[in-house]
Amino acid sequence: MRRKIYSMEQEEALGVLLRAESLTVAGTLEDGSPALRVVHGIVTEGWVAFHGASAGEKLELLGRPVVISAHEIIAQIPSTFFDPERACPATTYYLSAQVEGVLEEVVDVGEKAALLQALMERYQPEGGYVPITADDPLYAKMVRGIMLARVSLDGLCGKKKVGQNRTPAQLAGLMGSLWRRGKPGDVAAIEALRQANPSAEVPAFLVGPEGVSLIAELDGARIEEAAELVASGYWNAWTTPEAVLKALSCSQVRVGAVDAEGRLIAAARATTDGARRAWIYDVMVTPDWRGRGVGEALMRLVLDHPLVREVETVMLATKDAMSFYERLGFVDARTIQARPWISTQMILVRGGIWRPEASEGGGQSASVAALT
Repeated sequence: MRRKIYSMEQEEALGVLLRAESLTVAGTLEDGSPALRVVHGIVTEGWVAFHGASAGEKLELLGRPVVISAHEIIAQIPSTFFDPERACPATTYYLSAQVEGVLEEVVDVGEKAALLQALMERYQPEGGYVPITADDPLYAKMVRGIMLARVSLDGLCGKKKVGQNRTPAQLAGLMGSLWRRGKPGDVAAIEALRQANPSAEVPAFLVGPEGVSLIAELDGARIEEAAELVASGYWNAWTTPEAVLKALSCSQVRVGAVDAEGRLIAAARATTDGARRAWIYDVMVTPDWRGRGVGEALMRLVLDHPLVREVETVMLATKDAMSFYERLGFVDARTIQARPWISTQMILVRGGIWRPEASEGGGQSASVAALT
């Protein structure tokens, strides 16, 4: 029997299906042998539908009970996170969803064309093709001949295992362990666990000044909020809002801070090779929160990030905040003579956006700092 604590609302389960890059279809053939396939699927108008190359086996499943499933792995949790001595199987935190029902064939050509178009939009959102319609000579024969199948979403259910059985203090300790381990996906897992367990204690590394909570990884809508926040920085005067958003989205390190109401009040990002070099960009705190320790807390979070904490040299550029960064250990790179790699800095500017005359005094001024 499934423990109620791990049950998932249907809306959450639907989200897992919608986000899945592929779906698994399982059932038994008429002779009792199992059939298991990974397919591209689409969720639309109360159904989950798919098509695939192995039409023969899928046709044999028509009219038979099947299970269509998808899952998301959040983190692998070793036993040592909770007990330093006692061994037990590692725990996987995950979200899963499945639809149980009878597989039906879609036969109406109009419905088939609409589903195929939805599949194209899902898996090729950039377009570049003639839209699929049932009466278009380009597609009419294909639409009639291809097999599409669907299962009603009436049988949708889900399960989530995200530490619900742990105490608020244990969850805080778990998130601290993920932060220290720092494997790929661990930082994202921290925020996923916080969202799933709002009563969890805030781990020490995410405690900010009074009334402020730090965010280990900005994602989704938070990235867009951060892009709007940092776009007003003087260093972004020569670029576009779209470029700012893309830069944030592609950065390996994206941290932020929110006030008690959940409003994003600060953000920063960094790019890094994880070993030798890291560059910090777009450090911004909203005016009403400046001078209250938010910027320093945010920078300490960046410097302690798993992808930055062991990097040999951390660099940034600033026009007017040298004293702030000096308090964190940064120095003017021009004062470092022992590093042979520090020489003339070269730059290639693309796109024609930057213009020297656009900056005050006819030139762009910035000092480069390195953490030694």
